[in-house]
Amino acid sequence: MPEALPSSLRLISEARPLIDVRAPVEFAQGSLPGAVNLPLMTDEERSHVGIAYKQQGQEAAIALGERLVSGEIKQARIAAWQAYIAEHPDAVIYCFRGGLRSQIVQQWLQEVGVERPRIEGGWKAMRHALCQRIEEAAEQPMLVVAGLTGCAKTTLINRLENGVDLEACANHKGSAFGRKPKAPATQIDFEHSLGARLLALPERLVVEDESRQIGNANIPLSFYHTMQKAPRVRIEMPLDWRLNQLQHDYIIQLEKDYVAHFGPQQGWELMQRQLGNALIRLGKRLGNARLQRLQRLQAMAFNAHSEGNPQAHEAWLAPLLTEYYDPLYRYHLEKQRATAAPDIHVGDWDSCLEAARQWSAGQPLGVRPL
Repeated sequence: MPEALPSSLRLISEARPLIDVRAPVEFAQGSLPGAVNLPLMTDEERSHVGIAYKQQGQEAAIALGERLVSGEIKQARIAAWQAYIAEHPDAVIYCFRGGLRSQIVQQWLQEVGVERPRIEGGWKAMRHALCQRIEEAAEQPMLVVAGLTGCAKTTLINRLENGVDLEACANHKGSAFGRKPKAPATQIDFEHSLGARLLALPERLVVEDESRQIGNANIPLSFYHTMQKAPRVRIEMPLDWRLNQLQHDYIIQLEKDYVAHFGPQQGWELMQRQLGNALIRLGKRLGNARLQRLQRLQAMAFNAHSEGNPQAHEAWLAPLLTEYYDPLYRYHLEKQRATAAPDIHVGDWDSCLEAARQWSAGQPLGVRPL
């Protein structure tokens, strides 16, 4: 009988190749980290089988499924599983609950001489375990890295072995300008990515100061509450330094990402649209007059950029920082003062990195290790 592996987060931490045989619509709502979708049934086929199950019962649904996925269709799906397993011989199969669909795939593969295990409990059991890991992490010591927009907080987080990059889990930077070429993560995928990252971090955690929502996802409430109460280090850097950082992240790197994903012409056009729409999304808060001024400056910057001068974007990034983001963040800090833990260190980027490393090692801040 084909093997069923107990659901275990070791499959995630060991980066085992995973074959998700659920329908594409299920996969799009949220999958397990590192999984590839090679479905047993298409969305339409699944819908027909589901209707048959509700109206006529399991036997009728199975019989319909066998008729829909037969002949050349069946052979093509078996060939797709075989091809993936040939490249990833340690692959593991899963469906929603580790039941009928993954068992059918195992059986069909076994008939052509391929034996691969399925995950007992399937996607549902693994999701429960990943979410439970987030709940456990909410009880761990946590440090928050704060600072004005452009202070390279995410870069600092990623310099630390115990850093948790929440924006990477969400596939979205924490601002209106943070959309990337690929779609932001769904809530489920965000939680799964966060849970997977936390598997390797059993002790102290360092995260960036974030609002609860990042892109399409919300930080799980227990984890967010711990962030709100956690000690903080706050980066303070001059405006010109921050503008250089924004120039890199939101202009140069963003252009590279769009061009790599869509090609030079379409990537350039989509990048302009993304940054233009980001300004529009801030329209109510900016006010009409300020929005129109920033739009004019942005359009002029894009013209200069197309002629080889991306530095021209400072003309609209600087007022966006000083007139919008900086006052907003200072207001956010003032609101936090009543409930948040006090800053345990305030300084430039390098000193905050050192402070975060010392906190992570359980050392008193300001005392350099021997």
